[in-house]
Amino acid sequence: MKSFLSLLMLILGLSANAQIIHKRKLSLLGSPFEITVVAKDSLEANQYEDLAVAEVKRIENLISDWIPTTPLSEINKNAGIKPVKVPQELIDLIERSIKISKLTDGAFDISYASMDKIWKFDGSMKEMPSPEAIKKSVAKVGYQNIIIDQDQQTVFLKLDGMKLGMGGIGQGYIADKIKSLLLSKGCVAGLVNVSGDISTWGKQPDGKPWKVGIKNPMNKNKIFATFPLEDTAVETSGSYEKYVTINGKRYSHIIDTRTGYPATGLISVSVFAKTTELADALATGVFVLGKEVGMDLVNQLPGIGCIMVDEEGKVITSKNIDIKNYQNE
Repeated sequence: MKSFLSLLMLILGLSANAQIIHKRKLSLLGSPFEITVVAKDSLEANQYEDLAVAEVKRIENLISDWIPTTPLSEINKNAGIKPVKVPQELIDLIERSIKISKLTDGAFDISYASMDKIWKFDGSMKEMPSPEAIKKSVAKVGYQNIIIDQDQQTVFLKLDGMKLGMGGIGQGYIADKIKSLLLSKGCVAGLVNVSGDISTWGKQPDGKPWKVGIKNPMNKNKIFATFPLEDTAVETSGSYEKYVTINGKRYSHIIDTRTGYPATGLISVSVFAKTTELADALATGVFVLGKEVGMDLVNQLPGIGCIMVDEEGKVITSKNIDIKNYQNE
């Protein structure tokens, strides 16, 4: 009987080890979420995808600042009052965030959530805020005022009104955690896309690597380059969809929290790294640092690749990327 089944599968072009690609799209964290897995059948694929969704919800209830009961919200509520004991997982994420703040000279800073929202990117803004209002808007921002006590497992925000937000690193962290979880459960290959934070592992069933297209920010309906991703992550920060123009000058929705002014000069930054968390945070930091300083930093970091597009549409790449090799594939 077994040999008959094997013969039948051979005739049908099937293999006992045949694998399928299965994809699920939904909205999580208020954003598009897509999980693609390689599995032996749709039943196994659905099990992997269910695990991924559960992991998103678990982390959301740890690091979200919009859910009032999360450990992060407790830290924010007690800013300027007292240290808060929180899970080690959150402390570790905050510590890594501070390291990236130091690396980027504060261009990336999770205390950005303390900032007053004086810039509007909905078309209603017609003139610049006053210099005084801009300066005041970032008065409570500063990673230097995040105090971690590893022995007591606490986090304390020194300033009353200070707030942490994981918007610049949290989605990347979630993508990494999903990858790690599914690998531990036997999922040999997949791709997770958390609102543009993309992490991959393994290869497609035909042996080919996963591929990701980088959009042309001057024409977002077109892909200007396609990159193979092998156990790699990529994240793009861009201002091509959210910006304001005042007196003929374009201001990005990405704010430099050191000054209170929007970042200028670039419209898109894509960062390639081994972890999505790092790609996510660096993309924001590099965007704020700008073309020269940002690319200089990237070129000093081993294993990090970067593609920038400036406001004139010029493409700038890090030393380890030759864009010609990836265009029009």
